[in-house]
Amino acid sequence: MKDSRVKARNIVIGLLPLLLFIVSPISAQKPWENGKLRVSDNQRFLQFENGKPFFWQGQTAWLMPERLNRDEVAFFLKSCHDAGYNVAQVQVINDVPAYNIYGAPSHLLEGSYTYWDHMDYIIDTAAQNGIYIGMVCIWGGLVKGGKMNVEQAKAYGTFLAKRYKDRPNIIWFIGGDIQGDVKAEVWEALATTIKEIDKNHLMTFHPRGRYTSARWWSKAPWIDFHTFQSGHRKYGQRMGNKDYPIPDNTEEDNWMYVDSTWAYKPVRPVLDAEPSYEEIPIGLHDRDQGYWKACDVRRYAYWSVFAGSCGHTYGHNAIMQFYREGLTPAYHCQKTWTEALHDPGFHQMQYLKHLMLSLPYFERVPDQGVVINNGQQYDRLAATRGQDYLLVYNYTSRPMTIDLRKISGPRKRVWWMDASTGRLTWLGEYDNKILTFRPQKAAAGIADGVLIAIDASKSYLLEDQAQIALKILK
Repeated sequence: MKDSRVKARNIVIGLLPLLLFIVSPISAQKPWENGKLRVSDNQRFLQFENGKPFFWQGQTAWLMPERLNRDEVAFFLKSCHDAGYNVAQVQVINDVPAYNIYGAPSHLLEGSYTYWDHMDYIIDTAAQNGIYIGMVCIWGGLVKGGKMNVEQAKAYGTFLAKRYKDRPNIIWFIGGDIQGDVKAEVWEALATTIKEIDKNHLMTFHPRGRYTSARWWSKAPWIDFHTFQSGHRKYGQRMGNKDYPIPDNTEEDNWMYVDSTWAYKPVRPVLDAEPSYEEIPIGLHDRDQGYWKACDVRRYAYWSVFAGSCGHTYGHNAIMQFYREGLTPAYHCQKTWTEALHDPGFHQMQYLKHLMLSLPYFERVPDQGVVINNGQQYDRLAATRGQDYLLVYNYTSRPMTIDLRKISGPRKRVWWMDASTGRLTWLGEYDNKILTFRPQKAAAGIADGVLIAIDASKSYLLEDQAQIALKILK
């Protein structure tokens, strides 16, 4: 293990001149300057204290404390900022004890540069880039394996809360890829301890694949919003699970977790905190099944958000584990994390955020009644609307019959947004009726996108607007 750390450190040293040259300070307004995050009045979204919406555009950066040095942390978080991300989900403890790239163990609190000094640096550097750190306090498998009991959870929760309660960019994650009824007393102790000390930050629970946190914690006073993990399997890929919590052949239908979460009361905001990752084997373990691509991660994002999610988390196989040469790759990883920063899906999530924030935000509801004669699986059209706009995501570019009467106005202006580029194409102005639209199919591959229809009396978008752009409306 020591030899691998030395080799990795030598590789990092070789990168330093490049990293130092690229990374530059961030001076833009920080999100928390709008006040603390809170749940919206309708209990379905997140917002700041001043009323501005917060659309969660997350990134799975699980092993950042263990695998990245200071310069790499700065480079990675600047790259996330530039691609529009505002949350990085991080495993605070990945083992007991955990060791960071400098060899510092998590159980020692004194020294020239401790494990927790490095965690402080990650949090502070994220803050400089306007990014929240989703603090997954300890990975679920460690608790399941008996490496934390109730008393230890209380002590650890006290330490974390006192150290970070005044940082502006913290969001607490209890759990970590685990069912909430496994060592529930430990999770309850950890959550309540942190909440008793830290009154400033939101808290959620990260469940096992194909579960929603609402299944166990719907009435827990410490949970502010729910997450689900839709997982990495394709339709029909059951893989022998005896306790399968969803119907067969729905494995990719992540939109259904929003519906199932809101079936629990009280209603809370929800999002997909771990969908299929870009460039990870379909089903995780067998590379002969193929790999999830950018079009797949786009589909998961739009399906979930149009079903009502308050944001979405993107993941990449190489980035979540920060793979580099010299390490053993997990899940048949094929490239380094720095190479993965150039993959298309990493940059395409921002168009969804721009679209959501360019339209009246808090009135938005899912409404499949917008679509006439909908399809199933990949042919399912996902629809959402406000009072004077509607959006329909189309993965297969199939003809779609849309009821424009679902929103206000005698005339509707209509655009098509390319989900891979954010490019807008003006389709025209139409009467208030049911119409069929036929997106242009790609010569090869997927040309997914969003049909946008807006009451012609509104000016949220311009007829000649070429690109969706960030414009925050309440």
